[in-house]
Amino acid sequence: MTQPITQHLYELLKHVEGYIYPNEIEIHWSILIVVYPYLTGLVAGAFILASLVKVFNVKELQSVYRLSLLTALAFLLIAPLPLLLHLGHPERAFEIFLNPNFSSAMAMFGFVYAWYLMVVLLLEIWFTYRRDLIVWSEQESFPMRFIHRALALFSNDVSDSSAAFDRKVVKAITIIGIPSAFLLHGYVGFIFGSIKANPWWSSVLMPIVFLFSAIVSGIALVILLYMIITPYRKEKTDMKCLDQMASFLFYAVIIDFSLELLDFIHRLYESEESIKILSELVMNKLFVSLVIIQILLGMLIPLGIMISIKLFKFEEDLRKLLYFVSVILIQLGIFATRWNVVIGGQMFSKSFRGLTTFKMDIGGIEGLLVSLVLLVLPLLVLAVLVKVMPPWEKGSMKLTESRVSGELA
Repeated sequence: MTQPITQHLYELLKHVEGYIYPNEIEIHWSILIVVYPYLTGLVAGAFILASLVKVFNVKELQSVYRLSLLTALAFLLIAPLPLLLHLGHPERAFEIFLNPNFSSAMAMFGFVYAWYLMVVLLLEIWFTYRRDLIVWSEQESFPMRFIHRALALFSNDVSDSSAAFDRKVVKAITIIGIPSAFLLHGYVGFIFGSIKANPWWSSVLMPIVFLFSAIVSGIALVILLYMIITPYRKEKTDMKCLDQMASFLFYAVIIDFSLELLDFIHRLYESEESIKILSELVMNKLFVSLVIIQILLGMLIPLGIMISIKLFKFEEDLRKLLYFVSVILIQLGIFATRWNVVIGGQMFSKSFRGLTTFKMDIGGIEGLLVSLVLLVLPLLVLAVLVKVMPPWEKGSMKLTESRVSGELA
């Protein structure tokens, strides 16, 4: 007996174009799978910006080094939630560690995530903050005194030799963390690029495009946070730091745009049998999200703004305004990039003869409201981290005279 068509599928059928297979009417990887690579990209980009300070000795970025690390941690803690919510039984996620499948790129994410979180990011943050946590705990009362002592693992050594050891360890971890950050987000592009049956995804450039778009989004996010937090704290913006971050963002956007353009030209040159349906996909289903939002608003306009800043010596206030507009547009464009890859790759039939559509719900696990919560939640986590471990000078970095005397003794 033919199963009755649900109201949801009936609404989708009205938007189907051409001929598609019955199992292709409904898109199964929804907006949660769009949010996931977007969040992991922010993690990788923020960490790469922090690594410029310790590995490449870019002193101008020292003001945002700790903020970049905390931003990466906050978003990394939330990054797996979209995948867990998308699973039918998220409580079974731990089984990937008990029964590892080394031939599955998706299953290996758990190990990549655990390595990056536990070995790289947490260790670097701990060694960066260890001495400060000890100093802060001596000048505070309960409960912050206990919290900082616990975070320092009840260490008491604030000698110069221990501080020098901390710096060496941080540099070593950062060097290890750079390829780890590349692996964390590059593997997301690897998953899509390795699906040979889907011509929208199957590309050797997909992991590289994902990686550089991640660097772009992460740097843009740190710039945005820095420009919001600094006035809120009634502090003066370090324009050397801001200009330097904008310069790295400018170079990353150029590379990202070049890679995406190269991928597009390569697809056109190959002109495989799928080129016709992909053209219809871009012009009919993804024109606004791809051409208008991703390319025009998210890439060309920010590029034009940053080029104009390079060519003309604008005053500080105007530069800050232009930077602010640019990073917001870039975030919008990168999210559209994730949308176009994940959703766009499911909107055409494997027969190459038809197109379906995506109808996003407002409520429910796979709905818009949950996705918005997932996008806001890392910012709330970051606010807590910043409160517990301020990424700026607290004015209490110097040891008390008694402490100094005790150390010298």
